[in-house]
This record gives sequence, structure tokens and C-alpha cells, in this order.
Amino acid sequence: MNGTDQKDHRRALTLRDVSEASGVSEMTVSRVLRNRGDVSDTTRQRVLETAKALGYVPNKIAGALASQRVNLVAVIVPSLSNLVFPEVLGGISEALEDSGLQPVFGVTNYSAEREEAVLYEMLSWRPSGVIVAGLEHSDAARAMLQNAGIPIVEIMDVDGEPIDSVVGISHRRAGQEMARAIAAAGYSRIGFLGTKMPHDHRARKRMEGFEEALGEAGLALADREFYSGGSALLKGREMTASILARNPDLDFLYYSNDMIGAGGLLYCIEQGFEIPQRIGLAGFNGVDLLDGLPRKLATMDACRRDIGRRAAEIIAGRSETGLVGGERVELTPRLDPGDTIRKA
Repeated sequence: MNGTDQKDHRRALTLRDVSEASGVSEMTVSRVLRNRGDVSDTTRQRVLETAKALGYVPNKIAGALASQRVNLVAVIVPSLSNLVFPEVLGGISEALEDSGLQPVFGVTNYSAEREEAVLYEMLSWRPSGVIVAGLEHSDAARAMLQNAGIPIVEIMDVDGEPIDSVVGISHRRAGQEMARAIAAAGYSRIGFLGTKMPHDHRARKRMEGFEEALGEAGLALADREFYSGGSALLKGREMTASILARNPDLDFLYYSNDMIGAGGLLYCIEQGFEIPQRIGLAGFNGVDLLDGLPRKLATMDACRRDIGRRAAEIIAGRSETGLVGGERVELTPRLDPGDTIRKA
């Protein structure tokens, strides 16, 4: 990317851009976006549709600051009930502590529509940068990010095309690595248990990578169990009971996260299953909270605090590479077999 492209990439859209694209005056655009003045319904609809398609967000601090920016960093994550994201936010806060920048958090609840609304509101305050979880966005959200004129860092996932910078891990490779470890340990009747699968793209990519690597080993998933609630111990127990009642000869259960995996582990212990000989289990995320379980659940560290720290360093202009925009940082998670995978 040359200097001219970089400059154009960072230019925020203006009222004039919307005016030219919609074919009406800047004053009319301003009236529509401020919901003031006498504007016909047809013109109003055309302006609103044009602004959304372009990704234009009104500037709530226009005229208030010479720089037209505030020292806020918009941080948008899908959940705070999932233990992963508070640790990411901790890494962001630590990296920004003496930078003069202040993170402001928004939560989408894995909803594309909610992400649009949160992003629109945050960008209207003209933050100095945006950190947003994931690479998948609606067309309107992507347009807003592409035309914000500020550094954008998408986090957690590198399996896709970023808008600007990206910091994360390959969830597809994480799934592949877990599948190879399971196959090497001699398991062959394998079930997958996942949460938020329609909307959690990272869990979906892990499952896809998992199935790819199983196929390479001549294996296939024997069963799947999905649900749309939060990541909870009780739900993990219920899902495990359900899948084993349906398929009692399963010898390994791979969970999309550690919390439901821990619930499954407790259920298997209560049922008297020999672990890991009769049945093996593994989760994902490397959550420290689970260290007190009767058995150490096999898992994979998602590098969450490092992801938050590295993303914040890019926004603050302190990245290790010294690049300004367009940075790609892929971290490597570590597989911990714990006590729930047979020794190969």
C-alpha cells in the first residue's frame, strides 16, 4: 500500500460525499441526518439509504474540537459473560494505560444488527481508533469501518480479509491441531459440542478445521450437539448427557469452549467414566478459572490477553513493527493435553 492509498484509506467521509452520492444538497443531507427541517419522505429515504451504503456516520463533536477527534478508543466485543473477553479487555486497558487514550466498550451479543448500532454510536463521537472482535460484519458495518478514517484493528481471528489491521489466531488451525492430537491418541468415535454456532464464526472455523484434520486421519465426526445459550457449566452437563444418551459409544468429546467442557467433565466423572481411557474430553480458551477441577481439562490457550495488548499498541502507534495500518499479527496458541487426553 503506497502513501497515497494509505491517506485516502484514512479520510473520513463527509456530508459532501453523501450529498454527491444522493444528488441533494449538503444542507438537505444535514437536515435528514439531524431529523430536522422539511424534507420529503422520498428524499429522506434516499439520503438515509445512501448514507448507510457509504458507511457515513454523523460527527457529534463537529466544531467542538480543532482535531475533530477525541482520545477514546472504541472496543466492540460480542460478550462479557464469556470469560475470554474480559481478559482481552484487560490487555487493551494495560497497553493504553499511559498512552493518553481511553477505551470505551460496547457489547453486541453476537448480533450483526447490534454491532451496527454500537459501531454507529461509537463512531459518531469520532474516536481515535476502533478495536472490534471478528472479521465478519454486515455490509453497513463494514462500510462504516472502511470509511471511518481512523485505525481499525479486528481481533481474535486471522482467517479472512481484514479491513485494516488484524490481531488474533487461526481458529481453523487450532481445530486442526486438536483433531490431530485426538487422532494420535487413538480415539475414533468423536463428538463435537458447540455454543452459538450460527453466530460465533470463530467456533465455526474451529469445527471446520477440526473436521478437515479428522478427515486427513481417516475419521469423521460421529455426532454433534449445538445450542444457542451462553457458555455455562450446567449447559455443558446437559449437552453431554444428551449426546451420550444418543451415542453411548462415543470415546471423545470436543467442546467449543472450556466452560461447557468443564460441565461435561463433571458429568462424566459423576457417571463413573474412566477418563481419559474410556472417554476423552477437550475444550478451548485455556480459562484459568477451571484449574481447580478434579481433572485438568485438555484445552488450547487463545492468547487473549496478548491479543488485546497487541491491538491496543497498534492503535496507540506503539506496534513492534512500526507500521501505520495494514498490520497482521498472528499469534500461536498452545495445546495443553491436561488429564483428559490419553498419552499418544
